Amino acid sequence: MSLSDAAIKNAKSLPDRDCKLPDEKGMYLLVHKNGSKYFRLDYRFNNKRKTLALGVYPDTSLKQARDKRDAAKKQIADGIDPSDHKKSAKESKAESALNSFEVVAREWGAKEGQVKPWANNNRRLLEKNVFPWLGSKPIADITTKDILSCIKRIEGRGCNVTARRVLQLFGQVFRYGASTLRVDRDISADLKDAVSSTKSKNFAAITEPKPVGELLRAIDAYRGGFHVICALKLAPLVFVRPGELRKAEWEHIDLDTKEWRYFVTKTEVDHIVPLSTQAVEILTELRLLTGGGRYVFPGTKNDKPISHATLLAALRRIGFGPEEMTIHGFRAMARTILDEVLGFRPDFIEHQLAHAVRDANGRSYNRTTHLTERHKMMQAWSDYLDGLKTGAQVILFKKAL
Repeated sequence: MSLSDAAIKNAKSLPDRDCKLPDEKGMYLLVHKNGSKYFRLDYRFNNKRKTLALGVYPDTSLKQARDKRDAAKKQIADGIDPSDHKKSAKESKAESALNSFEVVAREWGAKEGQVKPWANNNRRLLEKNVFPWLGSKPIADITTKDILSCIKRIEGRGCNVTARRVLQLFGQVFRYGASTLRVDRDISADLKDAVSSTKSKNFAAITEPKPVGELLRAIDAYRGGFHVICALKLAPLVFVRPGELRKAEWEHIDLDTKEWRYFVTKTEVDHIVPLSTQAVEILTELRLLTGGGRYVFPGTKNDKPISHATLLAALRRIGFGPEEMTIHGFRAMARTILDEVLGFRPDFIEHQLAHAVRDANGRSYNRTTHLTERHKMMQAWSDYLDGLKTGAQVILFKKAL
């Protein structure tokens, strides 16, 4: 008689040996002495008796076992040994896994000279934007349509810069795959014009006095790491570029002369930032915590400064989104209000922003240009911000002609 679900469920082995319960067409249930139950198929191929495993009960049901048996019978009729076919399929699957996009990508990332950037950026980009969709797929089976789908998914989030970077990573991984004979060529090169061009736009910034006061009060209320709090408080007072703020070094700061002197790599000029009384107070207190090290705002590792992401995350935690305010936005805030509200001369402001400006005689920027006036401007700016924080009335100055 053929097997039934009830018979399989109640089947027991003999005390001293395994037993077989026959089904149809050579299939049977093998019941081990330990109680485990296996579906098997006995068959002959090239005049040799062979056995094919069809699954373990109850993970494999009776119906599933019979379907596998029928498929194996068809292979035999077609001159295919089902055992050899199963072995080849398993080996092919293992080979595919070894040549999957994720395996090849991580292997590329672990190469000498790639470890640090891979860990810091590239790995995260691929883990977030590619691996969930294409990671398990053999790299040789990936098509330009697959890659384009990933790129368009990123663009759909409004992240064109990320999309372009991920397309570059596809190219690097495919070129490595070609060098290790896993793929013929870099097919991502066919999509070099697929990423939409990124239109440049200004950094989001708050430039109206009343919202500025709200921002400053939110910064004062922030409860985070003390050096992060100090960085946020100092950012509007000095309005330097975010990287310059993060990488500030104690050896460049003179609290006695109230000046911060450093080299601006972007414009390749020496620069002086006059420090207001408020800025000096912040730095004096912070020096008790970080003054023994190189950086004013050290990161988790003392040999590196705080990251831009840390400052940006702090700004987001106090309630200001990316379309409203950025760390770089403090520069636009100062440029606008110093000119349009406080009436300071534009050339004073441009010099303080460390822009590569020239005077009326065509002479290049000099870090000491208008230094006395800039000291006064920076103190007036800090005093004005204090007034905004307390809700003082905004007074509009007439600009000098």
